[in-house]
Amino acid sequence: MPLRSYKPYTKSMRGTILVDRSHLWKGKPEKTLTKKLSRSIGRNNQGRITSRHRSAGHKKRFRIIDFKRNKFEMAAEIKRFEHDPFRSANIMLVEYEDKTLSYLLAPDGVSIGDKIYSGDKLEIKPGNCMKVKDIPGGTNVHNVELTPGKGGIMVRSAGTAAQVMGVDGDYTTIRLASGEVRKIRSDCRATIGQLSNVDQKNVKIGKAGRNRWLGIRPQSRGVVMNPVDHPHGGGEGKTSGGRHPVTPWGQGTKGLKTRNNKKTDQFIISRKKKR
Repeated sequence: MPLRSYKPYTKSMRGTILVDRSHLWKGKPEKTLTKKLSRSIGRNNQGRITSRHRSAGHKKRFRIIDFKRNKFEMAAEIKRFEHDPFRSANIMLVEYEDKTLSYLLAPDGVSIGDKIYSGDKLEIKPGNCMKVKDIPGGTNVHNVELTPGKGGIMVRSAGTAAQVMGVDGDYTTIRLASGEVRKIRSDCRATIGQLSNVDQKNVKIGKAGRNRWLGIRPQSRGVVMNPVDHPHGGGEGKTSGGRHPVTPWGQGTKGLKTRNNKKTDQFIISRKKKR
C-alpha cells in the first residue's frame, strides 16, 4: 500500500505523509453493521476529566467487527475493503452463503471476489481461520484467541502478525509482534496472514489539527507546571525536572514494570524485546 506525500502549499503539508486510500470504499459503511457510541470525551458522569488529553474528535459510527468467525465451513465472499476510523488496520465486508453480511479484519494479500472460510484443517491461505494446532509452524497469523470461542483479542493492529512456532500437546507456542514468546491453548483460533495497511507506521500527521480530529488534545510538559500540579514542576528559572521522569502521580515512566498478572506468568516463555 503506497504512501502519499504532498506539495508544500502550506507549512503543514510539507511534512505530511499519509497512506493512500484510493482503493478503499468511498461510500458509507453498511448501516446494519454499525452503532452509535456515547461520546464521554474522557469525563465521568459529573463532567470531570478522568482521562486527560481527550477531546471529541470527528464524528463517527462504530463498525461491528466479527472477531469470532463462528460461521464454520461456510464460504464468505469479499465484497469491498473499507477504512475503519476506530482502528489502524483496514476492514472488509464479506457476504456468506446464507446472504448475511459481516465485517472482518482485512489481511494482506486478498482481493475482492476471493472466498475465505472458517473451520478445521483448511487451506493455508490469507483470510482462512482455524485452530492454531492445525496451522503449520512458521505461518504468520493474526486475530489470535486466548480463550477458545471468545474471539480474537491479540494481533489486531495494522501490519502486525504473530508466528506459530510449534504444537506441544494441549498448548501451542507463538511469537507475538512484540517479540514475546508465549503458549496458548491449541483449541484457540487464529486467522492466516499479516494484517493490511502495513505502511501505517510510516505516517507523519504533519500538523496538530489532525490529532484533534483523532480526539487527542494538546499536552503540557510537567517541567512547565507548578509543584502542586506535577512532581517536575517549580524551580527558579528553567529546570529539567531534577529527578527521574514520573507521571503526575509519581509513578516512573521509563522502564518501570507495571504488569501484575501472576496467573498467566506460566504461559510466557520469554518477554518482549527491549527497544
